[in-house]
Amino acid sequence: MANIFFQCLMMAFGAMHPFYVSMTDINHNAKDQSLEISVRIFTDDFETTLHNNYKEKINLTNPANHAEMNRVVNDYIVKHLQLQANGKTVALSFVGFEQQSESTWTYFEVKGLTTLKNVTITNSLLHDYRKEQINMIHVKARGKEQSTKLDYPETQASFTF
Repeated sequence: MANIFFQCLMMAFGAMHPFYVSMTDINHNAKDQSLEISVRIFTDDFETTLHNNYKEKINLTNPANHAEMNRVVNDYIVKHLQLQANGKTVALSFVGFEQQSESTWTYFEVKGLTTLKNVTITNSLLHDYRKEQINMIHVKARGKEQSTKLDYPETQASFTF
């Protein structure tokens, strides 16, 4: 549901771009005993933020060096998105990224998580770019879905299942 809202927001305001929004989706896959994490960010905002942080030429749509873009994207996201699952800090494993329409999707996973009782997310994505940044979070686990919105300077949300 939250992802549908984000897609509508992206389509409606993509050209005008008055909002600075990211969407983080976290899904506990009980069968695979993993967390599947996807983060969606406006590409132009993300490229500017990466350039400002890494002082490199950033092109997420047609990267000249895809391996280098993977490194930069992964490094930025893991510095600005941390998770604690069931009271323990977990490491995000980078799967990759892709560009779609006006946004960039990044993908991560956490393996070895048989159940998800609670999760605490620290999300400061693009706080170093705009004070108007809004980070939406959507979590699915144990047959339940929960969502929240973090307005700058808020960075933390917790969910219990």
